[in-house]
Amino acid sequence: MDLTEHLEKVRDKETFLAFVRALQMDKEDESRKEKRNHSNPYSHGWNGWENSTIEGFLESAIAWAEDSDFGNNIEPTDNHWKMFALFLYGGKIYE
Repeated sequence: MDLTEHLEKVRDKETFLAFVRALQMDKEDESRKEKRNHSNPYSHGWNGWENSTIEGFLESAIAWAEDSDFGNNIEPTDNHWKMFALFLYGGKIYE
Protein backbone atom coordinates (compact mmCIF):
# COMPACT_ATOMS: atom_id res chain seq x y z
CA MET A 1 0.00 0.00 0.00
CA ASP A 2 1.43 3.38 -0.92
CA LEU A 3 1.38 6.51 1.24
CA THR A 4 -1.73 8.06 -0.32
CA GLU A 5 -3.64 4.82 0.18
CA HIS A 6 -2.73 4.91 3.87
CA LEU A 7 -3.85 8.54 3.99
CA GLU A 8 -7.23 7.72 2.47
CA LYS A 9 -7.82 5.00 5.07
CA VAL A 10 -7.28 7.21 8.15
CA ARG A 11 -10.37 7.08 10.37
CA ASP A 12 -9.15 6.32 13.92
CA LYS A 13 -5.98 6.20 16.01
CA GLU A 14 -4.85 2.84 14.60
CA THR A 15 -5.15 3.90 10.97
CA PHE A 16 -3.61 7.29 11.82
CA LEU A 17 -0.56 5.59 13.31
CA ALA A 18 -0.36 3.26 10.29
CA PHE A 19 -0.27 6.38 8.10
CA VAL A 20 2.44 8.01 10.23
CA ARG A 21 4.53 4.82 10.04
CA ALA A 22 4.11 4.80 6.25
CA LEU A 23 5.11 8.49 6.14
CA GLN A 24 8.22 7.69 8.20
CA MET A 25 9.14 4.79 5.92
CA ASP A 26 8.59 6.99 2.85
CA LYS A 27 11.04 9.58 4.22
CA GLU A 28 13.58 6.90 5.18
CA ASP A 29 13.34 5.47 1.65
CA GLU A 30 13.89 8.91 0.13
CA SER A 31 16.89 9.53 2.40
CA ARG A 32 18.49 6.26 1.21
CA LYS A 33 17.87 7.25 -2.40
CA GLU A 34 19.36 10.70 -1.82
CA LYS A 35 22.54 9.16 -0.37
CA ARG A 36 22.98 7.05 -3.51
CA ASN A 37 22.05 9.74 -6.03
CA HIS A 38 21.20 13.32 -5.08
CA SER A 39 18.05 14.77 -6.61
CA ASN A 40 18.00 18.18 -8.25
CA PRO A 41 18.52 20.79 -5.49
CA TYR A 42 15.85 23.01 -7.12
CA SER A 43 13.19 20.30 -7.06
CA HIS A 44 11.60 17.91 -4.60
CA GLY A 45 13.32 14.73 -3.43
CA TRP A 46 12.99 11.27 -4.99
CA ASN A 47 9.73 10.46 -3.17
CA GLY A 48 8.27 13.94 -3.52
CA TRP A 49 9.46 15.41 -0.22
CA GLU A 50 9.67 19.18 -0.49
CA ASN A 51 11.29 19.54 2.93
CA SER A 52 14.33 17.69 4.23
CA THR A 53 14.54 19.30 7.68
CA ILE A 54 12.09 19.21 10.57
CA GLU A 55 12.00 23.02 10.52
CA GLY A 56 11.03 23.09 6.84
CA PHE A 57 8.56 20.25 7.30
CA LEU A 58 6.76 22.00 10.16
CA GLU A 59 6.83 25.38 8.42
CA SER A 60 5.21 23.83 5.34
CA ALA A 61 2.65 21.89 7.39
CA ILE A 62 1.60 25.12 9.11
CA ALA A 63 1.49 27.03 5.80
CA TRP A 64 -0.58 24.22 4.24
CA ALA A 65 -3.02 24.28 7.19
CA GLU A 66 -3.37 28.07 7.04
CA ASP A 67 -3.74 28.22 3.25
CA SER A 68 -6.23 25.34 3.03
CA ASP A 69 -8.21 26.05 6.23
CA PHE A 70 -6.68 22.87 7.64
CA GLY A 71 -7.69 20.95 4.53
CA ASN A 72 -11.34 21.97 4.58
CA ASN A 73 -10.93 23.87 1.29
CA ILE A 74 -9.67 20.64 -0.30
CA GLU A 75 -11.34 17.75 1.48
CA PRO A 76 -13.89 18.80 4.13
CA THR A 77 -14.06 16.30 6.97
CA ASP A 78 -15.19 16.00 10.57
CA ASN A 79 -12.65 13.19 11.03
CA HIS A 80 -9.97 14.78 13.21
CA TRP A 81 -7.61 11.81 12.71
CA LYS A 82 -7.76 12.37 8.95
CA MET A 83 -7.38 16.13 9.40
CA PHE A 84 -4.15 15.69 11.34
CA ALA A 85 -2.88 13.10 8.84
CA LEU A 86 -3.53 15.64 6.07
CA PHE A 87 -1.61 18.22 8.11
CA LEU A 88 1.43 15.91 8.25
CA TYR A 89 1.10 15.07 4.57
CA GLY A 90 1.05 18.81 3.87
CA GLY A 91 4.45 19.02 5.56
CA LYS A 92 5.77 16.58 2.98
CA ILE A 93 4.34 18.10 -0.19
CA TYR A 94 3.82 21.83 0.46
CA GLU A 95 6.47 24.41 -0.42
